[in-house]
Amino acid sequence: MTTAIRNQSGKPILGFLAVVCLSFAVIPAVAQKTYQNPVLFADYSDPDVIRDGANYYLIASTFHFVPGIPILQSPDLVHWTILGHVVQRMTMDPRYSMVDGNRYGKGVWAPSIREHRGLFYVYFPTPTEGIFVSTAPKITGPWSTPSAVIAGAGLEDPCPFWDDDGRAYLIHSRTGAGPLILHRMSGNGKRVLDQGKVIVQDPEHLPVLEGPKLYKRNGYYYIFAPFGGVGSGAEVVLRSRNIYGPYEHRVVLAQGSTSINGPHQGAYVETPAGEGWFIHFQSDGAHGRIVHLEPVCWRDDWPIIGQDPQDEPVGQPVPSGPIPGHPSIVSQQRPQTSDEFGGTRLGPQWEWNHNPDNAHWSLSTRPGYLRLIPMPADGLLSARDTLTQCMQDNSFEFTVRLDLTAMKNGGHAGLAMFEKSASGLEVVQTGSERQLRFFHLPDSAAGPIVAQTILQLRVDVEGDQARYFYSLDDGQSFQPLGETARLQFSWWKGSRPSLFAYTTQPANPGSIDLDWAHYKPLAANPW
Repeated sequence: MTTAIRNQSGKPILGFLAVVCLSFAVIPAVAQKTYQNPVLFADYSDPDVIRDGANYYLIASTFHFVPGIPILQSPDLVHWTILGHVVQRMTMDPRYSMVDGNRYGKGVWAPSIREHRGLFYVYFPTPTEGIFVSTAPKITGPWSTPSAVIAGAGLEDPCPFWDDDGRAYLIHSRTGAGPLILHRMSGNGKRVLDQGKVIVQDPEHLPVLEGPKLYKRNGYYYIFAPFGGVGSGAEVVLRSRNIYGPYEHRVVLAQGSTSINGPHQGAYVETPAGEGWFIHFQSDGAHGRIVHLEPVCWRDDWPIIGQDPQDEPVGQPVPSGPIPGHPSIVSQQRPQTSDEFGGTRLGPQWEWNHNPDNAHWSLSTRPGYLRLIPMPADGLLSARDTLTQCMQDNSFEFTVRLDLTAMKNGGHAGLAMFEKSASGLEVVQTGSERQLRFFHLPDSAAGPIVAQTILQLRVDVEGDQARYFYSLDDGQSFQPLGETARLQFSWWKGSRPSLFAYTTQPANPGSIDLDWAHYKPLAANPW
């Protein structure tokens, strides 16, 4: 029996329908044969995934962080690496550059990615400005400057769809997880053609319905969407023979007897051989929304996601399973973390806390170092050019080597776990004296005087606990400073290791040189 799952150019992308649902719940994770969830222990929230040829591409929301919307590539849906980003700067409001305010928690919400007629499309909403689209002829770019498909506040979670007859549509929700709304869209995907029609609204049975992804298979239109809230909801699939409905629905994935709370928003994708998979996030506290992979099979034109329940349609997350495609040689790639700052570009793992001021950082002024020129701020959360990256493991060690030779009076520089109640270590210069301090906003505690120009700072993270250390002998020994800091989820994002510099004396800011940043997992991946 053949399927009708198609890519966005309308061409079939698989050749058979799997009718046997297998249970993966008791399969142990064995090297080169199986994977273990989560496949990404990192805050790639609101993931969407497509396959193009032999490769899979994942994008995620980034909110206020810039560049926005990372693109990850994988040969098997398990092992991922970062290719780059879609959005280089957020230009919709000066506050994205921390001018007259900030946009913490705003910016890029849940995006979607599709390929249509040789062009890649990424759609994303900002809750205060509208729904935007960016396109590229290749997944690696260059990506066009985002343009508004719908202008206006209060919209979220868009997903495009090109039907077999060439007509284009856009489905989305409203902030606060309102009804699902469908628009006709121009064939080039750049603008909507109408005011939209509410096609699903059922607050009694499907409260907090959001994150819709629209597909077509065997003559049915399918909407995959989470409902019930991020921390405790479930995944529903709706189907109809007419794109405008009416839609019937089934809950297809819930926590069940597992520890995976609220299996949430994600995407359906198929291997070249036609195997179905669902990739979704789980809210995991300070680590943010981490990514799980579930097998999918079909029964009576309904998907069964995760562990097959046999006698009812609601599956539950699996702890492990066979790597998609059953590769004989398993990739060992993982998202980039450490950086020697030896190139002409920052590694793709880095994202600034807002649009950076490019006049205040450089990789070329002193080759082999990242130079930060402090800008005026009254604290870390109002500082510009703070450089961050996602945690990639439940436990890890993150160390940075700083050269303080050109630091000036009023300067602050250091390492933090970046969040609303950030914690970290910073060197503060007052006059000609430099002192190391531990902080956990809004509090701080004094450490030793720093006479050296070379300093190493380190954070060890275990779960939601962070401990900080410093070395005054260039890494030969480390000493603890400060209390254990509890990490938190804030602004819809997980806590992040970060590097920063700012000043309270902008007339003579000086500079800080960062030699390298080293990330070390403290527990090996089980696959």
